[in-house]
Amino acid sequence: MRVYKFGGASVKDANGVKNLAAVLEETGYSNTLVVVSAMGKTTNAMEVVIKNYFENKGELQSSLHEVIKYHNEILLDLFDNERHAVFTTVKALFDELNLFFKSNKSPDYNYVYDQTIGFGELISTTIISHYLNDIGLKNNWLDVRDFIKTDNYYRRANVNWEETQENISKNLDRGLLNITQGFLGSDSNNFTTTLGREGSDYTAAIFAYALNAKSVTIWKDVPGVLNADPRYFENATLLNQISYREAIELAFYGASVIHPKTLQPLQQKEIPLYVKSFLNPKAGGTCVSKGKTLEPEAPCFIVKKNQILIALSSLDFSYIVEENISEIFRLLHLYKMKVDVIQNSAISFSVCVDNIYNNRDKLLQHLKAKFNVTCYDDVSLYTIRHYTDEAIKELEKDKTVLLKQLTQETVQIVTK
Repeated sequence: MRVYKFGGASVKDANGVKNLAAVLEETGYSNTLVVVSAMGKTTNAMEVVIKNYFENKGELQSSLHEVIKYHNEILLDLFDNERHAVFTTVKALFDELNLFFKSNKSPDYNYVYDQTIGFGELISTTIISHYLNDIGLKNNWLDVRDFIKTDNYYRRANVNWEETQENISKNLDRGLLNITQGFLGSDSNNFTTTLGREGSDYTAAIFAYALNAKSVTIWKDVPGVLNADPRYFENATLLNQISYREAIELAFYGASVIHPKTLQPLQQKEIPLYVKSFLNPKAGGTCVSKGKTLEPEAPCFIVKKNQILIALSSLDFSYIVEENISEIFRLLHLYKMKVDVIQNSAISFSVCVDNIYNNRDKLLQHLKAKFNVTCYDDVSLYTIRHYTDEAIKELEKDKTVLLKQLTQETVQIVTK
């Protein structure tokens, strides 16, 4: 069995949905599970809806209407008859979303986020499933929440692998073309959970692991895994093949093509991962598999924007040793900061973090009780794997370097 994953850019409009169908027809679709993200920028739009729910209820319905309007335009482009059952099904999903906003009593942002953000995926897969059935690609629509079970760590839930494996093994018909959602799961109380932004790739890997799939293919708007993000770097080069280890390193440092959690379950069962272009499905793309060397050999560039660099020093010039470092990491964990790079000397400690949960001010207040604290907001963290002196020099040009750290294969540079 094969697992395909299509991201939001691949189904951003009616033509994208039609192209998804063309990819399936060109590559074959028997014994295939298709994981689909929300359409286009729906997740971003839904985050605006959720923000308005908490901060500006007067704009809630207006922002929600924009999401409804966007999907209705795609429906009208795909289906000739407005009496088609898909219109009723999609409307029912939006009605369910609206009802949640009216009836919810929980003040917990993370809980509300997870109960509402995934309607983008539920609606996109509903539209695609109906369209494929209409053109003769018979498929089975699955609610992923019935299969992937997690804890209740909302917005970044942890998978219950044993229960998930059992659900998929017992309840998924491998002989059909199956369509399901990425990004979502459910906890023991059947509340919706999410696997973290860009978690649809991870969804595909979870299913592949449980199904002992032949392969996973991620369909992107790029030709494969590139050695740099073309939005930020010129002359990006396609990597034809890379090893699991190298791909995990790239993902760990923030490469946007592959989700950090995606590769571990695939590596455990040596399931190859292909990253291909949905605009050119017969092109080779990139193969990630066991023992594959980096080909071609070239520096790989990664950038993470909007990071925070926190520089600490002891109040009394005492050494920053195990006890202090342990306390720093306890606070980073307490305030759910994602650590990207650390550097320490005898009396100083610097850490670059991703402020996912907006706990910056609380963390700094806590740290100032024990340390001298300097904070740099909106910094950029650059990582170069397999760096050269020339690559470092070019990257640092016209930038203020706040932190620089080199190992044998990797250099990380924080700039303002």
